[in-house]
Amino acid sequence: MNLYGCTIGDDTKIGAFVEIQKNAVIGARCKISSHAFICEGVTVEDEVFVGHGVVFINDKQPRACADGQLQTESDWEVVPTEVKKGASIGSGAVIMCGVTIGEKSVIGAGAVVTKDVRPGAVVAGVPARLIRQANAPGR
Repeated sequence: MNLYGCTIGDDTKIGAFVEIQKNAVIGARCKISSHAFICEGVTVEDEVFVGHGVVFINDKQPRACADGQLQTESDWEVVPTEVKKGASIGSGAVIMCGVTIGEKSVIGAGAVVTKDVRPGAVVAGVPARLIRQANAPGR
């Protein structure tokens, strides 16, 4: 029984102190390292590596209150994020909502991803910028 309402594929390894929220989807043969936070609206395809302390965000305008009252689920909209097959996300990266991280791409440690990452791209920095482009995702 899955008490959290998330989906986790076969042969995926989940480290200690990882939170995977409801409606998040993790594919098969992934490795999710310790202290990662994968929120609602995130889809991680097969064979993805998520480093230690990676954080995903699913709200473009987070607020504690709406009209003086604590917000509830009805007060905001989940913005989906996709991580395509075989991508690698370095430790401490922050992935903003609404982006797609392309197949076989690499996100450098500590990067802040604010835009889509092309398949096979290597990005790093704050905000994340293209470092180099691999020839093909099948590599």
